[in-house]
Amino acid sequence: SRLIKKESILFLKRCTIMSDKGGSDAKDHPWKYLLASAMAAMINYPLWRASAIGQSGFHVTSHQVSILSRINTSTLPKFAMQFLFAFQPPYKGMLATVGGMTWARAAIFYGSDVGKDFLKANNNLGLNPVAASFIPSLAVSTAVQIANQPLIRSTITLQNPSSQFSNIRQAMTYIFQEHGLRGLWHGTSAGILKTVPKYCTAIYVKDAMESVLPQVSKENNPEYQRDKLFRSACKSVIAGVAGAALTNPLDVIRNEMFKTNYSLVDTVKHLHSKYGGYAWITRGMGQNLLAVSVPVACNIFFTDMLIHFSSKSKTSVG
Repeated sequence: SRLIKKESILFLKRCTIMSDKGGSDAKDHPWKYLLASAMAAMINYPLWRASAIGQSGFHVTSHQVSILSRINTSTLPKFAMQFLFAFQPPYKGMLATVGGMTWARAAIFYGSDVGKDFLKANNNLGLNPVAASFIPSLAVSTAVQIANQPLIRSTITLQNPSSQFSNIRQAMTYIFQEHGLRGLWHGTSAGILKTVPKYCTAIYVKDAMESVLPQVSKENNPEYQRDKLFRSACKSVIAGVAGAALTNPLDVIRNEMFKTNYSLVDTVKHLHSKYGGYAWITRGMGQNLLAVSVPVACNIFFTDMLIHFSSKSKTSVG
């Protein structure tokens, strides 16, 4: 048992201490973080839209999905209609949604990596590697969630197939007129409970995988570029799925708060009563796993790819 305990401690140390070879150079690449985030946001928009519709419980009918107008939809699952609707135009609030996702994820990943590097470089603060990884992501993701909340609520409101609003301005104006300034930040508590753990987990797992996965050697390796990208893809997928795994119930609560304008506690009671138990925690689960894990994984992978090829170009020129 002592041997097992010793091996477990050694493994945890490997997971929490970044090797010098695998450390990040975030402060040198701010624009690559932003570009990677923009690429991930554009790819993810239809998946995010499907997730927002599913978790909000918005009702989609067959006549609202153009591709289904001539098809018998009596046996078509509800989530399938939501997915099809999410991929068809008009894409309400698309530019605002993509822009919000871009700056938010770029700020979270860049700020977390820069903060982590700073804390690890200043050992006199007495922080262990776990704290050095979690504290920056906790602080940055919380600040970003609060700043982005009005945009998040407005864009989700727009995705209701029955919504009469055509753009973000109209949705924000309605929310402000009906619920005041505080209404724009309604659901922030659930948003923080959902977003912060997701990114803290994803970033910690990303750092852990960077340390645990074998480094790729250039020596006598004709497939170095492929192996480097494959390693990054493995790290990115594991981090993305880990970050998405536990967030669905909080997404459902947040989106229900947007619909009903109830408080956090009242929303949970309402969902419990509506579904006769805890079945609501899986509402929109399939869409959410895709909508959350795909952009996080893409964000990490695209950032690694851009930094890698940038460093390669500088080396070639030098």
